[in-house]
Amino acid sequence: MMKLLTLLIAGAALPLTSAAPASTAIVKDASSADTDASVAATLARSSKDIYPAKCPENVNGFNYTYPSTLWFYNLTSTVPGSSEVLEMAFMDLLPPNYNPRNAGNKEPQTILLLHGKNFCGPTWYAAATPLQKAGYRVILPEQLGFCKSTKPTQYSFNLTSLATNTRNLVKALGITKPPIVIGHSLGGMLASRYALTYPEFTKSLMLVSPIGLEDWKQLGVPDRSFDLLTGDEKSTTYASLRGYEQATYYPGAEWTEDFDKWVVMLTKVYEGDQKEKFWADQAHVVEMVLGQPTIHDYNKIKPKTLLVVGEKDNTAIGKVWSPPEVQAKLGHYAVLGRQAQAVIPDATLVSFPYLGHAPQIQEPEMFNRLLASWVKTGGRTLESLKLNATIIR
Repeated sequence: MMKLLTLLIAGAALPLTSAAPASTAIVKDASSADTDASVAATLARSSKDIYPAKCPENVNGFNYTYPSTLWFYNLTSTVPGSSEVLEMAFMDLLPPNYNPRNAGNKEPQTILLLHGKNFCGPTWYAAATPLQKAGYRVILPEQLGFCKSTKPTQYSFNLTSLATNTRNLVKALGITKPPIVIGHSLGGMLASRYALTYPEFTKSLMLVSPIGLEDWKQLGVPDRSFDLLTGDEKSTTYASLRGYEQATYYPGAEWTEDFDKWVVMLTKVYEGDQKEKFWADQAHVVEMVLGQPTIHDYNKIKPKTLLVVGEKDNTAIGKVWSPPEVQAKLGHYAVLGRQAQAVIPDATLVSFPYLGHAPQIQEPEMFNRLLASWVKTGGRTLESLKLNATIIR
């Protein structure tokens, strides 16, 4: 029988306030934990397919400084018939004093943090560093076509291939323990596909505001040509990104520098020196998302799952070009979260009435408490966190 717990604390969310103008880069974390991890990471690379990124500040059309060492995984040989070099960028945060090449070291629990469509690895960093310091190995991969990774011109984008690329990266790093897989937005959609494809190599699953909770085409979103989709990406600007994110990711919240810095970051990819390839890749990603909804397979997910949604979220790919009667049916996360939780065999839902599409950015302290509880206890202590949320098991 479903157990419903509504936990409320006085004051709910504190109001958000304005901050200084956005910076264009993240200050590098100079903590001893990060320093030790960087040294250990350097010692760990024995595969010719894994190497530090050259000119990491400006690579693959993205001029942006990352907060930790940037690595490449060359997955060209794993993609049959590829005529391009395919490099998957990632950050690898090792726990303090852990060296993967020392046989005497016990392998730590690995956590994968998968980014969304309008996000990159650094948007997870505030969540990743506390996990690293708590003794976890945290990997922040960036999928092909995104951020610092290769912008391919002939790649066939589908969720299973992206999941396979991620699995192959973990294998190339010599990780033998099944990771905890956490994904946000499109990364949540990908995380569920990863768990479906590799259930034996997924310890547990956390889906944060995932897309794919409804079948948009089935609900009436009309087809859109590749040329029009590419044109949509080409017309993307700082102003359009900020307007979209304010209405969808943070509805009702005052805009802050913590929100703005990620719009500034994303704009740099859209305006980078590989922008034409990026626009085309993102158009293919939209085609992939519309054509491969994961909700139909949720009943097959085997790992223990935590589903986190903000009830003010209204994300729906294709909504903007749909007729009004279709738009009215899409993106109701207060309902979608409950429907998904009911379908996944072993799932817990945490539903926040005051949050939008990016809870880890809008309420980072709260989110990190939730995240720490999940990775440590598998959800056994969620009720003690006193969240302003509805919890359904």
